Amino acid sequence: MTTLPAPSRTTSLAATVGEFAARTTLDDVPAEVRERARHLVLDAVGLAFASTAYPFPGVALSALSAFGGAGEQPVLGLPDRLPARDAAVLNGVLVHGMDFDDTHIPAVTHVSASALPAALAAAVAAGADTRTLLLAYILGVEVTSRVGIGGAGGFHDVGFHPTAVAGAFGAAVAAGKVTGLDATGFAAAQGVVGSMSSGLLEFLADGAWTKRLHPGWAAMSGLTAAGFAAAGWSGPTAVYEGRFGLYASHLAGRDTRPDAVADGLGGTWELMRTAVKPYPVCHFIHAFADAALLLRPEIGTATVTGIRCAIHPVPGKVVCEPPEAKWAPRDEYDAKFSLPYVVATTLLRGRFGLAELSDRALADRAVLDLAQRVQVVDDQDSAFPAAYSGAIEIELDDGRVLRHREQVNRGHDERPLTNDDVVAKFRETIGTVASPAVADRVQRAVLALGDDTPAAEFAEACRG
Repeated sequence: MTTLPAPSRTTSLAATVGEFAARTTLDDVPAEVRERARHLVLDAVGLAFASTAYPFPGVALSALSAFGGAGEQPVLGLPDRLPARDAAVLNGVLVHGMDFDDTHIPAVTHVSASALPAALAAAVAAGADTRTLLLAYILGVEVTSRVGIGGAGGFHDVGFHPTAVAGAFGAAVAAGKVTGLDATGFAAAQGVVGSMSSGLLEFLADGAWTKRLHPGWAAMSGLTAAGFAAAGWSGPTAVYEGRFGLYASHLAGRDTRPDAVADGLGGTWELMRTAVKPYPVCHFIHAFADAALLLRPEIGTATVTGIRCAIHPVPGKVVCEPPEAKWAPRDEYDAKFSLPYVVATTLLRGRFGLAELSDRALADRAVLDLAQRVQVVDDQDSAFPAAYSGAIEIELDDGRVLRHREQVNRGHDERPLTNDDVVAKFRETIGTVASPAVADRVQRAVLALGDDTPAAEFAEACRG
């Protein structure tokens, strides 16, 4: 694997990142990283297409059209065109809207949902080719991941969504690479975007749609910040480590790792630790779904009398609170973040896919009754945030107790989905709304990323 010389630590973490971003070329990125990046993009584009079957993209399009009207930028999976920043917002909504998109595990952050829309919008606007687009995307993922890692798993615990917070910084770097910022410009763009970096988890209380907007808004913020930096606008130098920087303001009094922002740049490629989701639900629940599937055949004809799920308290707040929304989900978005619902559904149906989030599935009385038997306890042996562990005990009416622990969730870099697995998932997701011919067209375009094809042609290939 290629290793770049370590950037010098000059005056700030943002300056160190800026030095790295300014001098890195696509040839500096190892071939396996470039190939995995193409497959992560393929996963994201397939999800964007699948999201078009839901109502939320139409609402987002209506809102965005009222601001700027039509534009020249194609939108993933849709026939519409929007101005660059609005296209980035909508593409982020489309990639992330079903909560089926990739996650960098240690960062606890969805990375492609902001890095790809920012890189794509900037590349199309600049008339760049897909070499530049692919590199910008990779750099966006690298920075987003590291900013999330710096939070040491604490963002969720205080009510911030790291996908929105960290994604804004990665998006600024991705957009800046396309627009040709120098090291000083990259540092300024990170400083500027720090004032736009936010996203609240309060949607968990009532199933509001704000989370769906977070990565798209981060992408737009990154584009805006890069544009201001290119024009000569200054940003605070110590945006990460300063007295009122990101970590001091968002995670005051908590253990954080600001130095992670610049750690290993060019030597360790965090993109390779990005997990592709096997289930369309919150990543914190995946280990439980797999554990339930493994135990299900052992139940036989017995009746389940009780289920005990052990989870770390930080992710537990996300998928178990408030109780009224988790033990009886009101809609499909509640269900995506409901540990009891996912476990009960998986045990009864032997699967969990998009169909298990339909209105009919949510009204299944047998599932809801079984969910009421789920008890949640703190997991003292969890690997969180390094991995999203899950342990289940199932009590049966014949006296047996079935137990299984998934210490490292499937999709984690220690148990990754292969590139062939990603292609299979892409064919399934895009196949819900598009013909095989369209799927073939999109797959060819995505897996060719990094050649001299204009980014605009790539975007056209990925339109609905």
